[in-house]
Formats: sequence, C-alpha cells, structure tokens
Amino acid sequence: MPEPIFIDTWGWITRGHHRDLRHLEVKRFYQELSKVGGVFYTSDYILDEMVTLLFRRELFGEAVRFVEGIFESAQQRQLTIERITSDRFAAAWRLRKHFQDKHRISFTDLTSMVLMQELGLTKILTEDEHFLQVGMGFQKMP
Repeated sequence: MPEPIFIDTWGWITRGHHRDLRHLEVKRFYQELSKVGGVFYTSDYILDEMVTLLFRRELFGEAVRFVEGIFESAQQRQLTIERITSDRFAAAWRLRKHFQDKHRISFTDLTSMVLMQELGLTKILTEDEHFLQVGMGFQKMP
C-alpha cells in the first residue's frame, strides 16, 4: 500500500487543466496510485484556491465536471477533504510568524503544512519548493 499523499493546489490544477504541460504526467501518477489503493488528502483551503484558478483557465463545463469529480471522490472515500479549523488556523499563524525569512510562503501552504504534520503525511503532490525549504520532512511528488 503506497503512502498517503496530500494534494496541493498545483496538483489539482495540473490534473484538471488539460493544456498544462505536465497534465498527462500528473493524471497518470494519480491514476496509478488510485489503482493500487492510494489514499489522498486535500483541504478546503486548497479546494478554494483550485476552484478559483481552474475556472480562470479551463472551459466552464470542463471545470464543473472536474470539481464535481473531486467531490464524488470524497463521497466515495477515495479522497479526504480536511477542514481548516480554528485550531489549525492558529497553528498556521504560529508557523507564519516562525518562518520570518520565508515571506513568500502562502498562508494556504502553511495550513497544508499544519495538516500534513498533524496527520503524519510527508508526500505532497506539488511543484512548490516551500514544502522542501521549511525542513519539516516533506517530499514533493511526482
């Protein structure tokens, strides 16, 4: 059984935007893991970012189908959508203050780091180098 993977905004956008240069690579990666029982996580903050960006880049009908597919995956328990609670928000705020030298990290990324740490996740589908730069043991995928 493969290790669980957290899907960042980049992972969803790349998988959902057909004209993205790495679309096929990320789509295959996701499908291969799904076939062998891969477990996926994301957050409501990630989905908020993804929906906004995807609808700017993709045809309306395609964007709707993709987002509804994500919701269906969650209903079928193939994907867990974690909520950013007030405790998680506060923990992300503490990280924001801790990483004074990393001012380009988005607050959403910090909430993802809090979730990943809390859930014991190390692998993340992203292209964002911040997850490596923070020294918290995260590994970028694919």
